[in-house]
Amino acid sequence: MLVDGNIGGSIDGTAGGDLEALEHQIASAERTGFDGVWTTEVGRDPFLPLALAARQSPSLTLGTAIAVAFARNPMTVAATANDLQGLSSGRFILGLGSQVKAHITRRFGMPWSEPTERMAEFVEAVRAIWTCWQDGSDLSFEGRFYRHTLMTPMFRPPAHQWGAPPIVLAAVGPRMNAVAGRTADGVIVHSFMTERHLRDVTLPQISAGLRESPRDRADFTVCLPGLVATGAHDAELGEAMEAVRSQIAFYGATPAYRSVLDLHGWGGLHEELHRLSVAKRWDEMTALVDDDVLGEFAAVGSPDDVGATVRRRYADIVDRFTLYAPYPMSEAVRNAVVAAARES
Repeated sequence: MLVDGNIGGSIDGTAGGDLEALEHQIASAERTGFDGVWTTEVGRDPFLPLALAARQSPSLTLGTAIAVAFARNPMTVAATANDLQGLSSGRFILGLGSQVKAHITRRFGMPWSEPTERMAEFVEAVRAIWTCWQDGSDLSFEGRFYRHTLMTPMFRPPAHQWGAPPIVLAAVGPRMNAVAGRTADGVIVHSFMTERHLRDVTLPQISAGLRESPRDRADFTVCLPGLVATGAHDAELGEAMEAVRSQIAFYGATPAYRSVLDLHGWGGLHEELHRLSVAKRWDEMTALVDDDVLGEFAAVGSPDDVGATVRRRYADIVDRFTLYAPYPMSEAVRNAVVAAARES
């Protein structure tokens, strides 16, 4: 199992949009010994930090977790991903997600319909464009949602030796999990995830899609940005636990994620969290996440204990584990977690 980190956001109290801060994050990721780094599309562009990382780091795998597919079109995504694949000498992973209807239509002003079918076609279209660029063939892609049939020499980028990057899809429900297994090279599992749900529900849904593809599990990458709560001493650990409780409460209030709570018999917790969120009573939500819920959704404890928990829970089913810490974590603590997660 590979262990990854994040750059581009607020890490260790630094603002990810500042170039100097980004350089610090990339250098820190290398010192920590991460195998790769990922960027998110929350308040910042997910691609730009990776261009800097590609030049600064000679070894880190670089991925978007995620770029919002439906805020763009296959041609624009194919071009940016192709550039990053070349710039990183073949170390780029294109992570795509659908987002939800309100954000696509009201924030991005883009069309929304049939998200699973649209995502499957989006992936197919991106690959068709890459094939056109790499082997010089005509561009002739015509689908229900996207049509790309023009590629003149002036706009065709030169082929490079690294080929097309892998595509991984963010997925939550059964239909998108199956699409990921059927069409993509991997999946980014949602952070609101327990080991039981991953083993008993999510992975079987992905396997159903894989059975409809020419690939098997060995050709497919499961990525999990997993919640961790840890610190160098008791006070830091306490602050981390509260931050993670708050994150779990936020996710748990979302109807789309209720099924994870239902599996553990915690459907009533979702209902109460959702009721409080509608009333904007955010502070009251965190207190509802007790230690049992916290321990199922996050690895909790000392850095050594957290690393051991991650390894025990996920080493046999997850290919890339990203530390998800919604609070400042020192480099020393990260180093200890990563070292413990890798112990045999």
